[in-house]
Amino acid sequence: MDWTPGGLSRDVEDRRDSSGGGGFGFGGGGLGIVGILFLLVISLITGRNYIGSYLSGGGRVTTPSSSSTRPVEHSAAEDRSAQLVSFTLDDVQQTWEKLLPEQTQHPYRHAKLVLFRGYTRSGCGAAQSQTGPFYCPQDEKVYIDLSFWDELRRLGGGTAEFAQAYVVAHELGHHVQNILGIEQQMRQLQARNPGAKNQLSVMLELQADCLAGVWGHSAEARGIIHQDDVDAGLKAAAAVGDDHIQKMSRGAVSPESFTHGSSEQRQTWFMRGLKSGEVSQCNTFQSAGRSSGSF
Repeated sequence: MDWTPGGLSRDVEDRRDSSGGGGFGFGGGGLGIVGILFLLVISLITGRNYIGSYLSGGGRVTTPSSSSTRPVEHSAAEDRSAQLVSFTLDDVQQTWEKLLPEQTQHPYRHAKLVLFRGYTRSGCGAAQSQTGPFYCPQDEKVYIDLSFWDELRRLGGGTAEFAQAYVVAHELGHHVQNILGIEQQMRQLQARNPGAKNQLSVMLELQADCLAGVWGHSAEARGIIHQDDVDAGLKAAAAVGDDHIQKMSRGAVSPESFTHGSSEQRQTWFMRGLKSGEVSQCNTFQSAGRSSGSF
């Protein structure tokens, strides 16, 4: 991935020096790509099946917390990571400033991105590092703990930079859904039909994958990402598909409990956005036989 390190965007709120500590507490709402990946790493390191606990415990698992408090250190590696997230944030938002009005007749408004460590507050409640990056529609902000990226970097090696950029683009895909009213319509559908809650969640997440691919189409055309980045992104998507995680953690797959989609689905929808560069190609709800409004 080709990018130039620099300062932080004006759309970044840096709370790393004012964030609180906390244990590994996972609340409801569903984990993102990196959240599931983090659970897998912790399970492998400790020998405790946290993924199984999460899947069987209604989306909640608690791991041991530490009572020690250490001063925050801004290493060169962390600063580079913050700058990569900032670069991606600006690039994705500049892309949507152009594409969204052209393709949907909706103006784009900027989201904010909050960098924190350990714990902070969001418009959606508590934000903890262990839940992974997420988007809060109430305050229109993306929340990312850079210590979480450290875990991803140790696992992903050379693919880590693009993995970070891809996840930022995915979370901003949720912001696009919020602007278009799709997120609100999905929540209303869930309230009217609780039995379809997981299926609707899958459709929302797959659409965000596709919208990340729409940004990828632009980034690839401008020489920011290359084929090896795409290949790495597809491998990451396959590794954290619901079916793959469930099979690894408990040896069986339960499609009715999916919240983010299978490996194949996540790859397919990302590639659909990447190849087309068109928001109109990302209507996962229509593909599933449900209406979520039009683009």
